[in-house]
Amino acid sequence: MESLYLLIPLSVLLVFLIGLIFWWSVRSGQFDDLEGPGWRVLQDDDKPADTAAETKKNN
Repeated sequence: MESLYLLIPLSVLLVFLIGLIFWWSVRSGQFDDLEGPGWRVLQDDDKPADTAAETKKNN
């Protein structure tokens, strides 16, 4: 029974911590584009890396 006095506050603290981390990730844009990075891996870019970066800046 005494262990519940410790486990219940710890679990409530853990829930708030997880909620805070999830809120931060949504606000910072972590879930904005879930499919883009996966498709970018499959694209065949024949240009050098610095030319591709300049093209992205111009578009």
